[in-house]
Amino acid sequence: MARAEKSGWLPWLGLSLIILIADQFTKVLILGYYQFGDSTYVAGMFNIVRAHNTGAAFSFLAGASGWQRWFFTAVGVGAAIFIIWMLRSHAGQRLFCFALACILGGAVGNVVDRLLHGYVVDFIQLHWRGWYFPAFNVADSTITIGAACLILDELLRVRRARPGA
Repeated sequence: MARAEKSGWLPWLGLSLIILIADQFTKVLILGYYQFGDSTYVAGMFNIVRAHNTGAAFSFLAGASGWQRWFFTAVGVGAAIFIIWMLRSHAGQRLFCFALACILGGAVGNVVDRLLHGYVVDFIQLHWRGWYFPAFNVADSTITIGAACLILDELLRVRRARPGA
């Protein structure tokens, strides 16, 4: 494997690191300026609120007895290892690697929270006419963007593979 191919995955790790830093920086600000449950109205559909999520997406398993902290930490670490391997194996596939880098940065950001605090710090709250979407954070946002890009990458790959496309 040529040197350029071997190092082609490193910029994607750099993007993941930028996401991790942005995620942790925003969480440090929330932890420093807000008490649990504090909320600030920002705009018609947007609040900043300090929330703690001991579960996974949409507080899945948040009410469990504590084992979920270590389970979701292990899942995050396992996902990070797999994603790094995938980045190394597919460094030339730009959209695919962008998606993986977003997911990696977000996953590691939430793992850091679980290890440091025992919960994930959430603070972005969207609402409309009395309906509130569960609070989330920068890491959750980049994981969602990454997942959407993975779907787009697969759709484009299938389209390119079709005869006559």
